[in-house]
Amino acid sequence: MKTIFQHIKGDKAIWAIVTVLAIFSFMPVFSASTNLVYVVGSGSTFGHLAKHIALLIIGFGIIYGVHKIPYRYFSGGSAIMIPIVVILLVFTLAQGTVIGGANASRWIKFGGVGFQTSTLASVVLLVYVARYLAKNKESVIYFKESLWQLWLPVALILILILPANFSTTAIIFTMVIIVCFIGGYPLKYIGYILALGIAFLLFFVLVAKAFPDAMPNRIQTWSNRIENYSTQDGKEPYQVQKAKIAITTGGTFGLGPGKSVQKNFLPQSSSDFIYAIIVEEFGLIGGFGVVFVYFILLFRIFVVVKKTKTIFGTLLVIATGLPIIFQATINMAVATSLLPVTGQTLPLISSGGTSIWMTCFALGMILSVSASKEKTEDEILDDNPLDILHEAID
Repeated sequence: MKTIFQHIKGDKAIWAIVTVLAIFSFMPVFSASTNLVYVVGSGSTFGHLAKHIALLIIGFGIIYGVHKIPYRYFSGGSAIMIPIVVILLVFTLAQGTVIGGANASRWIKFGGVGFQTSTLASVVLLVYVARYLAKNKESVIYFKESLWQLWLPVALILILILPANFSTTAIIFTMVIIVCFIGGYPLKYIGYILALGIAFLLFFVLVAKAFPDAMPNRIQTWSNRIENYSTQDGKEPYQVQKAKIAITTGGTFGLGPGKSVQKNFLPQSSSDFIYAIIVEEFGLIGGFGVVFVYFILLFRIFVVVKKTKTIFGTLLVIATGLPIIFQATINMAVATSLLPVTGQTLPLISSGGTSIWMTCFALGMILSVSASKEKTEDEILDDNPLDILHEAID
């Protein structure tokens, strides 16, 4: 055990939190996977649990590998990855894989393994935004220049994600705006971008309604989710009904691990609605416990931010850490019917390889910052990302 701690660096509390969430996820994923086995007819419960454990083990490998990389390399790396991400998103739209008859333009497969490219795009884009803001920390930012250097990559990636995944697009855009606000991007220009974003979204919806065959069912799906959420006639979507029943049934102490009833009826019970299953089996105590763990993670993220002495390091931690907490909040809000259904997973607890791996990649970058021996801001932003190969060899 002592040998293990000698090799892991960075904030030990974050390592502990990630481990707790990962181990805790075993029971709800194992329990909720019965829906996939007996309703969908996919594999076995032990098979799904084994797959989830394997994904988490790979995820911890990602955290370990990434946290060993000096965080200055993520600056140049994000600039290199932007065009690669754009190509992947174009390919995904053109060759998207059908997963259970839905979300056909969100996934691609590599060697039989599904990969959601928008999740990778989110991480890369936010790191790129942090890079831009850090590089221009002492410069006067002109709106026209920032349109090309900052907002063109942002717009291109969001436009490519939007047709298949509105909720992810909205989350990424919100996170970009928050990081820009924290990073000192002029408030007046943020207002311009918000207005342009809303105008483009309205234009996109109008075009999609005028040419429904171009994106069948997507606009209608968004409309149905909003209309069903705000309906006044007492009718609710099937998923929301079952989630509410699960939460109500759980009471204070829950039915006990593995004893959920609604897991047999609630679609996506092992991913999008796993929080409802957690509350049903572990009660309000378990539900508040999960919220508390994410709150501690947020607190530790701010501790890392406070200790970081470079602007890029500070913005990198914010840009990669806040989306994890934001996504967790949205998932729990959807399960408790505070928000319309969005399809966001619960980080490190829900099943799903891409979500786990990208969350682990983001956590690895945060740990890299917390473990770093500080260089100057100019050294960080001017480093050649290819130099990491020489450091790795040495």
